[in-house]
Amino acid sequence: MTAPAKPLKVLVYSDDITVRKQVILALGRRPHPDLPEVEYVEVATEPIVLQNLDAGVVDLAILDGEAVPAGGIGIAKQLKDELSPCPPLVVLTGRPQDAWLATWSRADAAVPQPIDPVVLAETVVGLLLPAVPAV
Repeated sequence: MTAPAKPLKVLVYSDDITVRKQVILALGRRPHPDLPEVEYVEVATEPIVLQNLDAGVVDLAILDGEAVPAGGIGIAKQLKDELSPCPPLVVLTGRPQDAWLATWSRADAAVPQPIDPVVLAETVVGLLLPAVPAV
């Protein structure tokens, strides 16, 4: 019998607890049967985002582009510029037309708000599945 896979750590950043809860509810504990369970790290401030990503324990980060005072798009740009290796980053944009800002930030994906659970899950699974080693 094989040991259960180590849970994936997904950081969810927003100053708005409602947005963080929507993301977690949309993805659930296991967004795909081929992925291990997900453990969420809820973060409301930029310094804690940077601290968690610097520690190297985050497998994927979801950043609210509308967060204040530090928006997720600017944080994504900083992480991609300064952190190597940087885990995949998903930016939640205020509207679909803001996807170009996510491209500028070098985020790996952008998902518009309001959050569509299917779109968010497909995006996250698409970024995490290739990174999970086969058993």
